[in-house]
Amino acid sequence: MFHWLFGIARNFGFVRGYQQGYIYQQKFSLVNIKLKWVKDRTLDAVVTGQRDLKAAGILVSIIYSSSECCLPIYHLSRHRGQLGLPSDLKLSTFIRRYPNIFNESSFLDSGGSPVPCFSLSPEALELHHEEVNILQQNQLELRDRLCKLLMLTSDRILPLQTIDQLKWDLGLPYDYQHSFVPNHPESFLYVRLPDDRIGLKLLFWDDKLAISELQKNTSLQQKAEDIKNGSLEFPISFTRGFGLKRKCMEWLKEWQKLPYTSPYINASHLDPRTDVSEKRIVGVFHELLHLTLHKQTERKNVSNLRRPLALPQKFTKVFERHPGIFYISKRSDTQTVVLREAYNGQEPVQNHALVQIREEFASLLKKGLLDRSKGVYKKSRHTNLVEGLRKEVCIAKKTNQLSSEDESDSMFF
Repeated sequence: MFHWLFGIARNFGFVRGYQQGYIYQQKFSLVNIKLKWVKDRTLDAVVTGQRDLKAAGILVSIIYSSSECCLPIYHLSRHRGQLGLPSDLKLSTFIRRYPNIFNESSFLDSGGSPVPCFSLSPEALELHHEEVNILQQNQLELRDRLCKLLMLTSDRILPLQTIDQLKWDLGLPYDYQHSFVPNHPESFLYVRLPDDRIGLKLLFWDDKLAISELQKNTSLQQKAEDIKNGSLEFPISFTRGFGLKRKCMEWLKEWQKLPYTSPYINASHLDPRTDVSEKRIVGVFHELLHLTLHKQTERKNVSNLRRPLALPQKFTKVFERHPGIFYISKRSDTQTVVLREAYNGQEPVQNHALVQIREEFASLLKKGLLDRSKGVYKKSRHTNLVEGLRKEVCIAKKTNQLSSEDESDSMFF
């Protein structure tokens, strides 16, 4: 009896109307679906070591930029906030983990106490020179990355603090404000924001850049019908053993069929309480992660992007609601958002030249840590007074240089 009634209803289009009603609900309300977090050991392995790699890479850039390529520990400690290291870890302890990267010496202060100084090893210098060359060769490509980041914002402006949080992920030079931005005056301008901070403004909108990664790959990843209807689907994959309930599967299938809104167009007409708006938010972060070298970033790095990107409250909830697109790794006492489609196992699908250099640097870090545990490197406690005197002179020169640079910077801003 039930099957007979269902057949009649289907013939008269009632079932189709019910399905359309479900799609209607998808468009005009935010469906309450909760998906559990499941540990992904493969992507956790990708994230492991990134914190130390970033901290060591920043320290290398800081030491390299000094005139004598050797800085005392108190100078390096001023940059601790940028390193992302645990608060209970002493900076000198971290640096001494990698004696094949950082060479330690010391000089005597006015009280006769030894002050640790750190310079770069020949291996670290060689790798950093290669990185600098790659940055020079990829100036235009990195410029486009920064342009696209600013194009994602509603006012084409971002505070420098926000860009600073993302500069490692984007592949920008450590001192990009001085060594990179001035090389592109046609694209960027420093401006003072209403809250008295300094921001970077995009001067030129390039329609060729306003194409998302999902739109670029439509011919390879999308069905012809979906392209015609404008309902592009995101590549999805789940952790092995991830159990998806039937209700969630149906919702996800219908959600993928919803209209795709480019992250580069004004979406103020979308109701933030709808699944269509949520799909647009997913598209924004899908594009943002594609702009990064490793297709990942710490969750806290996007916390300051709500206003610039014109996103609703609790916008990062999309990471939990879409574990087939994003994976949240909880390694290293932080949350890192990884774009699933960017990795085939532990290997990146696309390997940027800067990523290759960083992988070599990561191998050097592992080797130094292993050799140190074997006692290969023996710390010398002797203080060379002649060397210490030279260091004092160099540091005094550097201090004067930094003071003059600070004055010129304040005048510039």
